[in-house]
Amino acid sequence: MPTESLPSVGEMMAATVPMAGTLNLEFSETTPERAVVVLPDQSAFHNHVGGPHAGAMFTLAESASGAIVLAAFGDQLKRAVPLAVRAEIDYKKLAMGAVTATAELGRPVAEVLAELDAGERPEFPVRVSITREDGAVTGEMKIIWTLRPHAA
Repeated sequence: MPTESLPSVGEMMAATVPMAGTLNLEFSETTPERAVVVLPDQSAFHNHVGGPHAGAMFTLAESASGAIVLAAFGDQLKRAVPLAVRAEIDYKKLAMGAVTATAELGRPVAEVLAELDAGERPEFPVRVSITREDGAVTGEMKIIWTLRPHAA
C-alpha cells in the first residue's frame, strides 16, 4: 500500500507564510539542529545598490528561524503555537546576488520542552547567519521565539 509523504518544512512554510512564497525562498536544509534557506537573486527585491533589499534579507533570516522552530517543535503544535517575540538584525557587509541564511537553535530542544511540560511559556533564541555566494557574512540576526500554550 503506498504511503503519502508528509509535506516538507519548506512546503509548510510556503503554504502557511505567504511572504516566504512571495520571495521565492528555497528551503535547502531543515532539521531540528539547522535550517538553510536561500534567497535567489531577483531584481524585483533589489535595493538602490543592486543587492537584496534589507527587508527581503530580514524575511529570509526570520523564515530560516521559523523553519528550524517548525523542525524542532512541529510535533508540539497541538498544545502550543510558536511565535517570534522579538528580533534584532545586524547588516555587516554589502550583499549582492543570492544570499543564504543558516539558522541554529540557541537552546537544547529537551530543555525548552521541559519548561513547556512544566506549564511555562518557554523562550529560546535562534541565531541566523546570512552569507553571500563567496561565503562572506553579510548579516546576523537573533530571533527570540516562544511556545505559547493553547488555552485550556
